[in-house]
Amino acid sequence: MEKLMRSIRTDMADESRVVGAGAKARAETAYGEGLEVENDGDKEVSITRVHVTNQQGEQKVGKPIGSYITLDIPEIRGQSRDLYEKSCRMLGRELERLIHLNPKDTVLIVGLGNWNVTADALGPKVAKYVLVTRHIFEYLPKEVDDTERPVCAISPGVLGITGIETGHIVKGIVDNVKPSLVIAVDALASRNMNRVNASIQLADTGIAPGSGVGNRRAALTRETLGVPVIAIGIPTVVDAATMASDTIDLIIDSMMEQAGQSSEFYKMLSQIDRDDKYRMILELLEPYSGNLVVTPKDTDEIVEYLAKLVANGINMALHKNIGPDDVDRFLH
Repeated sequence: MEKLMRSIRTDMADESRVVGAGAKARAETAYGEGLEVENDGDKEVSITRVHVTNQQGEQKVGKPIGSYITLDIPEIRGQSRDLYEKSCRMLGRELERLIHLNPKDTVLIVGLGNWNVTADALGPKVAKYVLVTRHIFEYLPKEVDDTERPVCAISPGVLGITGIETGHIVKGIVDNVKPSLVIAVDALASRNMNRVNASIQLADTGIAPGSGVGNRRAALTRETLGVPVIAIGIPTVVDAATMASDTIDLIIDSMMEQAGQSSEFYKMLSQIDRDDKYRMILELLEPYSGNLVVTPKDTDEIVEYLAKLVANGINMALHKNIGPDDVDRFLH
């Protein structure tokens, strides 16, 4: 099972706790030792808060001790204005729960990823859209009031573009700017196709750039940067094995429904271990697809849309003068 957890590519904490449990114990994982799980929200925006409280919890989900908040917004790709504004507000509220700062503490937004690759461009796009104010505090202090805080933003690029480790760039900026908090935004990978471009995860434990595509770089954490790090991510890709596995699951479920619970065929299908099935698919595809990851064809449009949503949530959480009535007002 430990090998399977490493092979299933997901950055989502609540998916990790399900994967780690095994097929027969999944229903029991929500409140296992070392994990506290809260459910909130509604059908439009459901919220799952996973709190990893000790080393046992760390082993179950493969995540360090801390809080992981996931907003699932299944209809967000329909780009409804009402749902967009609601999602902005709820994201801002959840982010605000993780921020413990004085009103004038500086926050650094780091947009991780490659702006030349659409599925990896979420971070740079968010950095472009957040309201930056640190320079106003420094050069035009009379133009700001008590409802605003100093915010700065950077898109450090990726190693292949800059030749410099992202962690080294961010560490240099942190040492000079001296923010009290870093908010890092990056594209993630999900275990569930339905979550691609439809979920947002927040974590107060930092992030490892590139982990979503199996290209983990130096982590951005309190330990490496010397300040708290909140990570915000949206899954934009799944791997090929996940797609094949989910498709087969749908076929199995359909066949079970048609067979009826009293039939021998139903019993045979119900005994299939879906973790073993996934592992077999992964082994079969490995010689042909390698580390192939897949993203929807409309990713360019939806990533732009989601970047604005995340930027709005960050703006609302950091500046008291930005509220629900100001959605998109401060995007530039």
